[in-house]
Parts: sequence; C-alpha cells; structure tokens
Amino acid sequence: MLQVIRKDEESVESLVRRFNKKVVQSGILGEARRKKYFEKPLSKTEQREIAIRKRLRKEQKMREILGIK
Repeated sequence: MLQVIRKDEESVESLVRRFNKKVVQSGILGEARRKKYFEKPLSKTEQREIAIRKRLRKEQKMREILGIK
C-alpha cells in the first residue's frame, strides 16, 4: 500500500502530485488494468512475443534514423 505523508505547509496539489508519481513509478495502475479481465496462459505468451517483436521493430527504426548498422 502506498502512503504519502504530508510535509509541513505542503499544498494539497503537491501532495496529490507526489502520490500520483508514486503510483506511476510502482506500476500498480498498469497491473490493475491488465488484471481487469482474465487472460488465458497462451494469450500471455502471445503478448510477450508481440512485445518482443514491437521492441525489435522500434530498435531497428531507431538504428535507421541514427544511421547505425
């Protein structure tokens, strides 16, 4: 469970901003979205393969842009 303790004379806006930053850094929100619906184990492996292909394509595109072989 994430906790953010209010500092002396800290505004509510900055407190909420710090809390949101912690939530994003911990990855809780993304995990909750993924677990919202049941996924078959096979589909999880397919998702991993898709992520690998996407990462490789992105790396290749960056190499082309930078002119690295």
